[in-house]
Amino acid sequence: MARNETKHLESVVALSEELNFTLAAQKLHVSQPVVSRNLAEIESRLGGRLFDRDRKNVRLNKAGRAYVDRARMALLYGDRAFDAAKAAMHDTDTIVHVGKSPYVDPFLPSTLVSVQRSRFPHMRLELSSQYSFDLAHEIIAGELDLAIANDPPESPSLTTVKIAEAPFYIAMSDTDDLTRNPSVTLNDLADRCWITFERRLHPTLYDNVLAVSQAKGVAASRIQHVRGPEEAFPSVAEGGCIAFVVKAGALRIARDGVTVRPLAEGSLSLKTYLVSRSDNDSKTLSALVRCFIRQLEGATRDISRDGLTSA
Repeated sequence: MARNETKHLESVVALSEELNFTLAAQKLHVSQPVVSRNLAEIESRLGGRLFDRDRKNVRLNKAGRAYVDRARMALLYGDRAFDAAKAAMHDTDTIVHVGKSPYVDPFLPSTLVSVQRSRFPHMRLELSSQYSFDLAHEIIAGELDLAIANDPPESPSLTTVKIAEAPFYIAMSDTDDLTRNPSVTLNDLADRCWITFERRLHPTLYDNVLAVSQAKGVAASRIQHVRGPEEAFPSVAEGGCIAFVVKAGALRIARDGVTVRPLAEGSLSLKTYLVSRSDNDSKTLSALVRCFIRQLEGATRDISRDGLTSA
């Protein structure tokens, strides 16, 4: 069997990310000839090219994509093997890397942390925040073990479980006539200034909002884009615009002259998923996920029961 050394894996993965030999070498802290030599060696052993290249361009081909997908995991498992052995030697905690979208309900990551602390005392969660498309990429690349993401992109490399669904909310001035209604519809928002998140932050959600609006014959007078709800606050408080926000954003913006109402459009909602790599066979991670989902199911039953009691 042809040897597939770590240096080959690292060089091919770095080149696939940079598509430039000089930048790949800088990323690996080696010289450019080293990357070229490592690539030449592995391509010689494979009997074919992983990249299509000329003097100006470097492009990953079909064989290269297949190689890189597995190479990333090989490097990841090598690092994780080292970390696991080191943790066992020093009796330290198992680290689980978890990412979350800034749009998720704060209740979800706080519940995950609560489950970990009560059920898995020798585990430590390292939490980070990123947008959903980036979270999916980091899961596939092996940089994260688990993610709580809104409507992640579909991929055969990902396993997803829906754990929550909630409406969008519309933020408005507390003097707006729409505050008389318990909820609002897209028709209520016609010919008004809309503030929404930038498309690049979540293309699927953004396009869905505009597609549903177009299908209903509803259009804004103009659309402003922001990265976070706080940026929308001045325009909303002054009554010049309304803003599309999710629950997490609604909790931050509803103050000092701004209030929110749920958007009553069944085809528009924010779905939240638990995401992991489809080939992640970690028993510890599986146990954490099972306990987390049971905790969420129990909380949902409690809310339903309390609602029935109140009714």
